[in-house]
Amino acid sequence: MHTPDEAQDEFTQLLTPVLPAAFRTARQFGGDGADAEDAVQQASLQAWRAFRSFERGTNFRAWFLRIVLNVCRSGYRTRRRAPVALSLDDPDTGEEVLTPASEDATAAAGPLADCIASLDQEEIRAALAALPDDYRATAVLYFVDDLGYDEIATVLACPIGTVRSRLHRARRLLKQQLARLAVDRGLTEAAAELVA
Repeated sequence: MHTPDEAQDEFTQLLTPVLPAAFRTARQFGGDGADAEDAVQQASLQAWRAFRSFERGTNFRAWFLRIVLNVCRSGYRTRRRAPVALSLDDPDTGEEVLTPASEDATAAAGPLADCIASLDQEEIRAALAALPDDYRATAVLYFVDDLGYDEIATVLACPIGTVRSRLHRARRLLKQQLARLAVDRGLTEAAAELVA
């Protein structure tokens, strides 16, 4: 049994390395930086309150990202009903949004990859945001947070086969959306084949 100070220290040690991934995930679901920060802060508070129920020795990162996703989804539903406010004070950090996981890096080579690399990060974020919710969650956890299939299955509380299926469909939808952008810009003929 931990004292309150020991539990807080343990929680802080587990949480600190996960915060960058949590913020990236929240940014994909929450929009601007302020909403993402609010979502991560709210998720941190919820995680601290539920920390007694966290099973030691299991994957804290997956457990916490599940909480972040739930907070973001809840906030997304609320924001969808509210008027949209744009912030001019939050410049894009230029952080790369869509990075293939290491096992797919070689598959991403070629003219379409060059074309996608030339697209604006906001266009890539918009393509991710346009995905259906389950596909978007899977794609963000895979491409943005670089989680493996088993971790994504834990975060989303679904079988690995479902993760693979959703990721396959998300990739196909993303390729089509990004290829349309490339064709509209006249960037590549390879993109035209994907759109056809």
